[in-house]
Amino acid sequence: MEGLWSVGTAQYFLTTVLLMVGLYGIVARQHLLRKLMAMNILQVAVIVFFIALSAKSGATVPVVIEDGLEINVASYVNPLPHALMLTAIVVSVSTTGVALALLIRIRRRYGTLSETMLLAKLRE
Repeated sequence: MEGLWSVGTAQYFLTTVLLMVGLYGIVARQHLLRKLMAMNILQVAVIVFFIALSAKSGATVPVVIEDGLEINVASYVNPLPHALMLTAIVVSVSTTGVALALLIRIRRRYGTLSETMLLAKLRE
C-alpha cells in the first residue's frame, strides 16, 4: 500500500503519537507514578524513532564473510544506531529503577504521590 500510509510514514506517525502521549502525561498528570510511566513512553518513542531512521530496505547485517571481493557499503545496515539505542534502553531501565525507589521513599515520608499535595506539604 504505497502512498500516504507507507511503512516509513506509519512508523513516524506512530512515533509521533507515542511522543505526544508521553508529553501529555508528563505535563498534564499530577500523580508522580503516572508521570514516570509517561516518561517511559517518551523514551520508547525516541528509541523507536532512532531505529526507524536507521532502517534501510534491502540491506543486510554488516558481517563480511567473503574475502578478496569488493564490499558494497550501501548493501549493509549501519549498526551504530542500534547499539546506541541498546544503551538507551539500559539507561531507561536504570532511570526507572532509581525513580521508583525515590517514589517509594516519597510515599513513605509524605504519604502521597500527588504533585499538588506533595508541594502543599513541603510548603508547610
